Amino acid sequence: MTYVRTRLALDRLEPGQILRVHLGSAESRHNVCVNAERLGHSIRADEDDGAGGAWVTIQKAAVAPVG
Repeated sequence: MTYVRTRLALDRLEPGQILRVHLGSAESRHNVCVNAERLGHSIRADEDDGAGGAWVTIQKAAVAPVG
């Protein structure tokens, strides 16, 4: 579900814009990063938050992803 929310947020952005999301678990972190990259987006930062979660910064692909 976390990636679905992230994907919806990315869909609202213009190509090249940045999205920064807070993820509360290692599983969410992994899923968001893998799926975002699979769709052509770039992970610009992936930082531990010190409480078991992470802040991930994603740059939307320059060309809108298909699918």
